Amino acid sequence: MNYGGYFEVDKKLENIKLLEKKINEPNFWDDSNKATAIIDEVNDLKKIVERISNLKNKITSNIELLNSDDEELLNLVNDESKEIKQELDELEIFTLLNGPYDKYNAVLEIHPGAGGTESCDWANMLYRMYTRWCEKHNYKYEIIDEQKGEEAGIKSVSMIIYGLNVYGYLKNEKGVHRLVRISPFDSNSRRHTSFASVDVTPYIVNEEIDIEIKPNDIRIDVYRSSGCGGQGVNTTDSAVRITHIPTKIVVTCQNERSQIQNKEKAMEVLKNKLYQLEIEKQERELRELKGEQVDINFGSQIRNYVMHPYSLVKDLRTNVETSNVSKVLDGDIDIFIDSCLKGIR
Repeated sequence: MNYGGYFEVDKKLENIKLLEKKINEPNFWDDSNKATAIIDEVNDLKKIVERISNLKNKITSNIELLNSDDEELLNLVNDESKEIKQELDELEIFTLLNGPYDKYNAVLEIHPGAGGTESCDWANMLYRMYTRWCEKHNYKYEIIDEQKGEEAGIKSVSMIIYGLNVYGYLKNEKGVHRLVRISPFDSNSRRHTSFASVDVTPYIVNEEIDIEIKPNDIRIDVYRSSGCGGQGVNTTDSAVRITHIPTKIVVTCQNERSQIQNKEKAMEVLKNKLYQLEIEKQERELRELKGEQVDINFGSQIRNYVMHPYSLVKDLRTNVETSNVSKVLDGDIDIFIDSCLKGIR
């Protein structure tokens, strides 16, 4: 398989040169956010090129060793061939991330369903699962809003996850996640079913989003931050809640040190959500023109996590499953991400 063709290495090297030329311009740091985004893009491109180059060299060197009569060397080639296959499988997944928004960062939100403490605790377990997944893949994440549950868990959490193709990997996590377990909050040790919804939106820099938000269409509320933070965060009305009246979208941010910074971050997320709504609207209209059935059940259940009476995590869209529930809840969800990208069923 010609992965060089898939990844267009020459084109990526040319892009690196163009971006590095921008970095060397005198006014490059006038817009620090844009400058940081360009540097991150250069670093991501370099990582891809280096990864392909290293893999190509590894394959070439092993092919040369195949003609050897040395049994020890042949065993080494056999071991490395397994590593090469794994890397090729990962690159195959990478080639599937070719959607128009796959390359972007992502806004991930988790909200518990009905069920009080049980669902709040389940939402917190999902929150831990996704942050552990980020750590395993060296993705940075920023919590922009978190509401603690009254007894345990969380009422809601919103985070921005930064990294190459984060939205592409996580886009299929959007939906309802169902947990079945013996409740740790039930003195009679009965089995409970809990639900939590996950929402994933591409996080695109404002310069790339052509969305106008009219001042009369939004309501801005300020309140005291409830999260952990610096000295001024919890003593002033720094948290910001923006409600977009026409769509009823609500965005909150409370992790920044000032009300102005929280407002700017919340407006960025709101723009991305409105942009995503426009994308979904266009996609629905296109499907209708093609005569395809439109799935309007956006809250449909996508995955079951069963801890009692047996152990099983099963994705209902691809039928991919594993009995190692604890490993999945510790962030090992690539089996489900990959299967959704491949369309396995």
